[in-house]
Amino acid sequence: MFTTAAVATNVCALPVGTILDRYGPRVCGIIGSLLLAIGAIFFAFASQAPFDGYIPGYLFLALGGPFVFISSFQLSNTFPRHSGLILALLTGAFDSSSAVFLFYHLIYNASQHTFTPQKFFLVYLIVPICICIAQFTFMPKHSYKTVGELVTHAEDPANDIQPSIDNHIDDEAHLARLREERRQRRESIIDEITSLLSRKGEEGDKRTKQEERKKHISGVWGALHGRSAVQQIRSPWFILITFFTVIQMTRINYFVATIRTQYEHLLSSHDKAVQVNNFFDAALPLGGVASIPVIGLVLDNTSTPFVVGLLVTVATTIGVLGVLPYLWAAYANIILFVLYRPLYYTAVSDYAAKVFGFHTFGRVYGLIICLAGLLNFSQSGLDALTHKAFGGDPIPVNVMLLVLALAVGVALVGFVWFKSRKMERDKLEDEAEGATEQLMPEPNGEVMDGDR
Repeated sequence: MFTTAAVATNVCALPVGTILDRYGPRVCGIIGSLLLAIGAIFFAFASQAPFDGYIPGYLFLALGGPFVFISSFQLSNTFPRHSGLILALLTGAFDSSSAVFLFYHLIYNASQHTFTPQKFFLVYLIVPICICIAQFTFMPKHSYKTVGELVTHAEDPANDIQPSIDNHIDDEAHLARLREERRQRRESIIDEITSLLSRKGEEGDKRTKQEERKKHISGVWGALHGRSAVQQIRSPWFILITFFTVIQMTRINYFVATIRTQYEHLLSSHDKAVQVNNFFDAALPLGGVASIPVIGLVLDNTSTPFVVGLLVTVATTIGVLGVLPYLWAAYANIILFVLYRPLYYTAVSDYAAKVFGFHTFGRVYGLIICLAGLLNFSQSGLDALTHKAFGGDPIPVNVMLLVLALAVGVALVGFVWFKSRKMERDKLEDEAEGATEQLMPEPNGEVMDGDR
């Protein structure tokens, strides 16, 4: 059931992203709350149903999560200076959600099994109800966008042409008038944004400076902003981060699903493996919470090449610790893993937002996670390989995944670092060209163009 739910969660990221880009976060939130409610009802009455209600319950809960989670990423644009911290809070909450069921397990045992799953999941219905209420009250109907994204989108003349509508209009004169109206509306939006920023005065300047600071620190901010989703998907920016995400997500979910059996072999002790597994169950939600401030500081104050390099370095360290047959290595591995997992998920979404922008974020990020989810079916093959080909020894498979992740990770870091340097050089060249346009005084007191 875990593999099915994990794959469903990741694969549905693509339709979630498409709905998010087309209809906005409110529609996504409402759909997510309905799916969560259906899943909770299935779980509540599974024991009374004439079929196995736990599987559809598990599936609907898995499908509901991404609709709520992914549609929340756009909230990072509310405070651009702290966008990394906001993403870290969202990811930390996502990782810590497993604590809800850990606490239920403890309550279930403490109540002598009187607080049944039916009671718990009927109480759990409060969650989707609150999400739905929030969508209609204070949550935004449309995704927040940065000032730069709004202006870039409004300035694009391609927005004057809408094939889905224009192809059904036969009257050329009417079509020309319609496109002219779109052009005028587009220019009006640009004027409104400019006017709003000028009226805001210091506040507008502050927001602009925050976005400029964010661009400068990232080093790759806006690399593909304004491009179509197809252009972005065909770029090395997308291909490399997708390969890295596929390998890392497979490693993460494979470890979560097989941690006990792996350490039974590595430590040659069932009791020690259970001890390590119990520690992991408690540490996983705690790691999501503990890592929030650190992730926020890292994403808001370091460059994207540095963040990607950090991901590769920590992932490699985890891979090495994961093949050492020592109890201390097992605990070190788990501590690093539970801190790395939220950093990894947050960094990938942060990378997508900075490189691709929020105009196409849903489709591009959704496709990355969807492809990673589809290839998560390989977990079954990896598990079979471990037990049948290697006699239960997890080291060969873990080493194979480690080498693949390191190779792709090094390629990703090299590419992002090279592009950030190139973007910095291009920016300096543009500034230099702009400086030559300034008027310079001649010896006789007259002025001349600096580029004469």
